[in-house]
Amino acid sequence: MENQKLEDLLNLALEVSESERINSGQLAVGFDEKSRSWELIVKYHGDISRLQSSVILVEELIAGYAIVTIPENLIDTFTLLDEVEYVEKPKRLYTSTILGKQASCILPLTIRDPFLTGKNVLIAVIDSGIDYKNIEFRNRAGNTRIKYLWDQTLMPERVNALLPDGYEEFADQAAPPEGFYTGVEFSEQRINAAINSPVPERIVPSIDTSGHGTAVASIAAGSGFLASGQYQGVAPESELLIIKMGNPAPDSFPKTTELMRAVTYAVKKAVELGRPLTINLSFGNTYGSHDGTSLVERFMDNAAEIGRTVICVGSGNEGAAGGHCAGSFDGNVSSSAMQRVELSVDRYQLAFGIQLWKDYSDQFNIEVISPGRESLRISDRQTGGASYIVENTQILLYVGEPSPYSVKQEIYFDFLPTENYVNQGVWTFILMPVRTVTGGYDFYLPSSNVLNAGTRFFTPTPEKTFTIPSTASKVITVGAYNAELEAYADFSGRGYPVQGISTEKILTRDIKPDLAAPGTGINAVGPNDSYVQVSGTSFATPFVTGSTALMMEWGIVRGNDSFLYGEKVKAYLRGGAKILRGEREVPNDKVGDYGIIVLS
Repeated sequence: MENQKLEDLLNLALEVSESERINSGQLAVGFDEKSRSWELIVKYHGDISRLQSSVILVEELIAGYAIVTIPENLIDTFTLLDEVEYVEKPKRLYTSTILGKQASCILPLTIRDPFLTGKNVLIAVIDSGIDYKNIEFRNRAGNTRIKYLWDQTLMPERVNALLPDGYEEFADQAAPPEGFYTGVEFSEQRINAAINSPVPERIVPSIDTSGHGTAVASIAAGSGFLASGQYQGVAPESELLIIKMGNPAPDSFPKTTELMRAVTYAVKKAVELGRPLTINLSFGNTYGSHDGTSLVERFMDNAAEIGRTVICVGSGNEGAAGGHCAGSFDGNVSSSAMQRVELSVDRYQLAFGIQLWKDYSDQFNIEVISPGRESLRISDRQTGGASYIVENTQILLYVGEPSPYSVKQEIYFDFLPTENYVNQGVWTFILMPVRTVTGGYDFYLPSSNVLNAGTRFFTPTPEKTFTIPSTASKVITVGAYNAELEAYADFSGRGYPVQGISTEKILTRDIKPDLAAPGTGINAVGPNDSYVQVSGTSFATPFVTGSTALMMEWGIVRGNDSFLYGEKVKAYLRGGAKILRGEREVPNDKVGDYGIIVLS
């Protein structure tokens, strides 16, 4: 029987065999085979620290959230405790300048009165790390502007073993930040010592292997000079908090648990340093109902209210990926009505999951038809997990129930090949209504980053394609546009459709994205002191992150408005946005309330 304190995906992961879990990929995220333990996101009340023991590891975050590492055989007992309210498993996260600065009217603010540069404002870049040696992240004296660097992938004992002779002041100091159990935190002093050493990688052995985080940081806060003498980044004198997400495993990838640790670390560090903080997050995933009700989304809303904080999140690059298909039945339709959703599965496609989200008040029967016309019929009232074989493809099914935080019901299909690959061709989902009240439904595929190019819905819906957690209410959600063409970037994730909706309904619903920023052909710092051109909402977001630092410098640091943080910053950015050419009807699902970022 399912445990209603556990989310659907975790319930399914605990029900299936270990081989099925590993073959799935999605179901295994958060599980450590060696220790037979799970890393879990827990919403709790009271004192959860009392559960800490030699076998259970508790990391308290903020606002009643914790990350708990626990043996699999203790999970059911753990959830019986009154303090434990709800539990989710981690999800995998995926990544989603001069032209951009000019288009957003940022240059005038940095080269003439009021000469804003983000001074005494913290920018936290939660990403793949940073090339801390690059001159872009130093001040005029040549010292680092990075206050702290937390590399979650490093092991303290290995870092201590690397330290060369002559640096005894840092001997045996490698450790995680206080309150955490993973990675190594490096101070500003240690980073400066590394910069001035002939062997910097032995003093601070943190490397941005992908270059993604370095590029993002250079757009938000690069301080290098161009030939014209102008700064390269948006907030070139801001101070930096760098958090490299991940874990030490060879197949390491960032997860939502690492993100939650990083956000907690950033807001606590900003309070400790007495600095206003803006957080840049250019990662996301497609798993969830996309309505702000998951633990990660609700956690982000809580974090945005701690200290003087702004959180900027990219809307993701799923707008044109074909990974979302939505539809609706009119109210009180007959049981003979049906709708078809067709999915193309490409050659050599490995395992993947499909989410179907609907209002629990609606009742559907669902038929799944394989390319070879084999079929499977299920009811949305037969809750729990099951396994079926349909044309050499195993389908792990989980029919969920509403959670304490959402009226939505999830039906999850995990497609696993019984041989090498999922059956190529057209898979059809037929929805047969038994009873409808709202009538709407949404299918979601995993991020396009992990699917073959031809695996997509035949008639995709570009709306509601934000990646999570850009769906959180109190973050600033940033879409992307092409500044040279002044056109919306088709890859950029979109929000709820708003055309044709009454003004009353619009007022009661968050309009997302909040605005768009340049996100194509952006000049940024690359690996080994190179310069690259990059595109994606990953690189639109730091324009807004840097801009919020300038606003908080003007308001908080310079004393013009000590309350210029949080939702107030969002309101001013929305209010100052410019309508994008070709997007005359606003608000809309592409550019939000008004359009594109403008500071002047």
